[in-house]
Amino acid sequence: MQMAKTALILGGNRGLGLEFARQYAADGFDVIATSRRPAEAAELRRLGVQIEALDTSTASSIEALSKKLAGESIDVLICNAGVYGPRNDQLTDMHSEDFDLVMRTNVLGPLRLTLAFADNVAKARGVMAFLSSRMGSIGTMSSSSGIAYRASKAALNAVVKAASLELGKRGVRVVSLHPGWVRTDMGGPSATLTPTESVAGMRHVIDNASDLHGGFYDNTGASIPW
Repeated sequence: MQMAKTALILGGNRGLGLEFARQYAADGFDVIATSRRPAEAAELRRLGVQIEALDTSTASSIEALSKKLAGESIDVLICNAGVYGPRNDQLTDMHSEDFDLVMRTNVLGPLRLTLAFADNVAKARGVMAFLSSRMGSIGTMSSSSGIAYRASKAALNAVVKAASLELGKRGVRVVSLHPGWVRTDMGGPSATLTPTESVAGMRHVIDNASDLHGGFYDNTGASIPW
């Protein structure tokens, strides 16, 4: 009897992370989903998935979960951690604390998570998928709005590319994903995609990661310039 595959959803208590957990669970995966406050993750509990505590901005929290999952084979890792930060329409100064929070959450956290769970994903010769944003594409940038968020996603893409070069040697496929404009707390009610549509598209990209390893793609599989 073939064992179920395992999906680790880092940041799974709401929005796109929750939808990833829902879809993978519905397809028979053993889903491990993280939340800063598991006691408040009512939607995840209703899905019946394994819920683990994780604050991606804290090294000790990442280390604790890594130790707990040591030896676990992970077929799909979804890194969904992210904050937008100051909402500005042009270049502007900002408090160091605001900028540091964005960079620590969107860049340092995913880097630490990559290192923490590389062995788990390598064991399954699986996929690491990082939720980035078209706003982090330098090649297509046409606005200076949300500069902290843009800078963080560009930096995240560099982390993803570096991880693809190193972990690809171990059979791990690594991709950076733009989910599209999605109706979440970050995307707002006017967005064009539902979480269900966005995640279904991204999962198709993940399923084809062998051919797309080391690239930056939107939810339809179209390549995005770095």
